[in-house]
Amino acid sequence: MSDEQTYAVVGGRGTMTVFEIYIKTSPERLWEAITDGEMRKRYSFGVGIESDWTTGSEYHANVPGVVDISSGENVEVDPPRRLVQTFKALWSDEVEREGTSRVTWEIEPIGDDSCQLRVIHDQLPEGANSQLWGGWPMILSGLKTLLETGEDLTTPGSLMYAKGGAWS
Repeated sequence: MSDEQTYAVVGGRGTMTVFEIYIKTSPERLWEAITDGEMRKRYSFGVGIESDWTTGSEYHANVPGVVDISSGENVEVDPPRRLVQTFKALWSDEVEREGTSRVTWEIEPIGDDSCQLRVIHDQLPEGANSQLWGGWPMILSGLKTLLETGEDLTTPGSLMYAKGGAWS
């Protein structure tokens, strides 16, 4: 099984990338890790997120004082099962020109102690810049590591700011 599958979507909705992982945690703890800004920083390159997590509310993701990463609307909020968000990349003019896409987080309990997490990033323009979806494997690996071990995972993305780098 491949960690990444890319599909063409009919009807002019662009392309879709799906990531699926299994994590030894509860749906509630996984939901908390997705929506809590401080937890999010630990597995998402130092990027925190702020929102009131209600349907129709806005969210903003950034590295405080360094760079705005993304913003959008929480289209569907169904804790701890499903979160659907619009996604507008902000870290560079190049990705900002790609427009708005959508990210769906689906959490499915597996047995008494694990979850399947499926992240669907769709409504991407045809030939979308790979920066829009290329960080997902590192982010999701960091999420899994954090929830299963309590430790942070070192990835190229997590080192980006540790070395004083910036989004390119």
